[in-house]
Amino acid sequence: MATVTARQDSDTGGEHPAKAPADVPRQPPGRPPTGVFAALPWGPERVRQPAALIRFLLGLGAICLTLLLAEYARATASGLDADVLQGTDLVPRQVTRLIGALSTAALLLVPAVSAGRRVLGHDRRRGRRQVADGLLAAVLAHAACVALALWIDRSAPAPLLDALTHPLPSGPGHTQPVYGYLAPVLAYLTASGARGRRRPRVVLAVSGLAGMLTGYAGPLTLLLALLIGATVAHGTLYAVGVPDPRPRPEALTRSLREVGLRPREVAPAGPDRYLVRQSDGRPDLDVLILDRQALVAALFQRVWRRLRLRTAPHPRVVRSLRTGLEHEALVSYAAVAAGVRTRRVAATAEIGPDAALVAYEHVPGRTLDRLADEEVTDALLTDAWEQLRLLQRRVISHRALVPEAVLVAEDGAVHLVDLADGDIAASELVLQADIAQLLTALALRSGPERAVRSAVAVLGADAVGAALPLLQPIALPRVTRAALKQRPQLLDAIRAEVLRTRPQAPAGAVRLERLRPRTLLAVVGGVVAACLLLPQFFTTDHNPIAAMAGADPGWMTLAVLAAAAGHLAATMGFVGFVPERLDLWHATLAQVAGSFVKVVSPGGVGGVALNTRFLQRSGIPTAQALSSVGVGQLLGLVLHLLQLGAFVYLLGHDPGSGAGSEMDALPILVGGLMVAGLLLAVVAAVPPARRWLLDRLRPLTSEVLPRLLDLLRSPGRLAAGITGQLLVSLCLITCLYCCAKAVGGTPGFAAIAVVLLIGNAVGSAAPTPGGAGFIDGALSVGLATTAGMAEGSVAAAVLYRLLTFLLPVLPGWAAFTWLQRRKAL
Repeated sequence: MATVTARQDSDTGGEHPAKAPADVPRQPPGRPPTGVFAALPWGPERVRQPAALIRFLLGLGAICLTLLLAEYARATASGLDADVLQGTDLVPRQVTRLIGALSTAALLLVPAVSAGRRVLGHDRRRGRRQVADGLLAAVLAHAACVALALWIDRSAPAPLLDALTHPLPSGPGHTQPVYGYLAPVLAYLTASGARGRRRPRVVLAVSGLAGMLTGYAGPLTLLLALLIGATVAHGTLYAVGVPDPRPRPEALTRSLREVGLRPREVAPAGPDRYLVRQSDGRPDLDVLILDRQALVAALFQRVWRRLRLRTAPHPRVVRSLRTGLEHEALVSYAAVAAGVRTRRVAATAEIGPDAALVAYEHVPGRTLDRLADEEVTDALLTDAWEQLRLLQRRVISHRALVPEAVLVAEDGAVHLVDLADGDIAASELVLQADIAQLLTALALRSGPERAVRSAVAVLGADAVGAALPLLQPIALPRVTRAALKQRPQLLDAIRAEVLRTRPQAPAGAVRLERLRPRTLLAVVGGVVAACLLLPQFFTTDHNPIAAMAGADPGWMTLAVLAAAAGHLAATMGFVGFVPERLDLWHATLAQVAGSFVKVVSPGGVGGVALNTRFLQRSGIPTAQALSSVGVGQLLGLVLHLLQLGAFVYLLGHDPGSGAGSEMDALPILVGGLMVAGLLLAVVAAVPPARRWLLDRLRPLTSEVLPRLLDLLRSPGRLAAGITGQLLVSLCLITCLYCCAKAVGGTPGFAAIAVVLLIGNAVGSAAPTPGGAGFIDGALSVGLATTAGMAEGSVAAAVLYRLLTFLLPVLPGWAAFTWLQRRKAL
């Protein structure tokens, strides 16, 4: 059951146990093994729980959302606050004062009573630690409340302050933006483990209501205080750790005896695993511990895998330990009923409210990864495939067929173990993924020829060939992917061997990803950009929509012409770096189609792929096509930097630039150079980063530079390519300049050039499609600072992006479709 341990595959939904000998403990006796918990350096008795980190991050997000609600829905927030104040006016002032005094006294007594109970309890050492954790969390929560209140009072926008405060019920001034009485108490109760009691919760609720009745708190200030208290408490618990909640061997022994077993000796055998020896000649047991904290920590990972992969198991709701035990036992019983050799379930039991165990009959032996090469015989491979065939005949999936899941007993019989993440009535796609996983696991030990030959002998060529589209890294468990890094050509060798046996097998890889991380990053970037830009469209001062509505039609026409001319210049710059003859009309349409492609791809990735594909369809070999595109990208970068340096120099000598002096742009340029130098120094000093950079530069020396030398033999084409690259930048600069003029700005051409070149550089590194949000923000800020457009900067940037990013999408789609129909793409 994948949701109850931390040994999960982050992509495939598969799970594998940590390596551990079947008979010899992996860890020193007396020290509990580490599973989902991270042991802290100051002792094994305190561990970090991922659930605390998850709650901390969720709390930070909730605080940010509350502040955004108060900022952008200030009318609603202020109205709610006013309604509460109106209702409290109906209560006599003497009554509210009495309620406030009593609730404050009770609020102060709650942590004192809780601390006394903990310190004087049966486990005083543990109680003292919990009290210390609670006091630390309370101090930090109070500091966080004070810091947030000071920021809102002194530096935050005025609407946020108005939404979170109101006049004091008596005297001048306003209330605190954060009701700081509740946060430290809640932080103490949470960090000390006393929040679950009913009386403290009642006192907190009464104290909050009393704050509203007395007029010193509002709904949002109470919500902020509670969020801060809970968030700081969980952050503290993750930072300092909590007493290890996992069951000790004594509790494990007691639970096993309660279900009729006779444990004699308990020894750790790996993360969350124990080897239990029994008395009276009974067989030994492999015991797996399931804990609630691991279940919570695994939930988000399972949900992400389900969103991302088609082969991932359903995330299901957060299951109880009893449900987890039932699933674990059900899959094991189904495998045994199918005739598969595996560990049999001897017992299941709960160990208190937060842990449970599954006890399997111990099978002495070694896993596949621990066998010597000469021990991996053809008979062993055939037996492994036979066990998988029995599973697939009953439509049972394993999902984590790694070498550690293939156990070879002392008599040589193969057992498929660790079926925790398996499913009953699995889909055909998941069953094929099991074949691909076992095929790769066996090939790692025996080679692709023997692995494929034994698979075909047992399953048949059709079944093995049907699994070929799933023979891709993302369909394999993490352990297998790590092993493949040492043998990167193994999958190709397996694929070739399968195709030799079954030539008509589908060779293409099936797409398993529903949602790619890059797509998610682009969506998040787009949402952030929308949150940053949309409020500017509805401001009463300098509204960009009104500014665009009153734009000068003459300058607008020139801006449109400049944007259109940019596509012709791009064609010239593209064709100039290709020595072979191309169809100019098709090449022009390909550059127009790039306007459509960049909407669904970040930075310049889409344009590079589109141009490469166009050259391939034009009959140019892939290596030469990539080299030509690489030459264009390389020279484009060099020309971009040269133009930026030239315009920065001209900016200081342009009295109409609005920048005042060249010193205004000098800090930006120097800062950029310093950052670039620092990054290069870091990359050169860190070996993995240095290897990564060299791997990226190797194609430059092996492909791009030879292609550039070929172009030097055709100086006319090379000159056309360089001229086209320069004209692209000049057309875009002219378009932005005309847009600024159209909305009433008076910037200098050099200032506009600097702003655009920096904005395009930012957009090239942005993860969003077409640099959405990043280019817009960079242009708006640059026009307001470097170009001196105090008014109309947002309108000019929006108008420019409308002409160069949004409006060309429809013609780009038409060009893309036309080229595809004519097999030019």
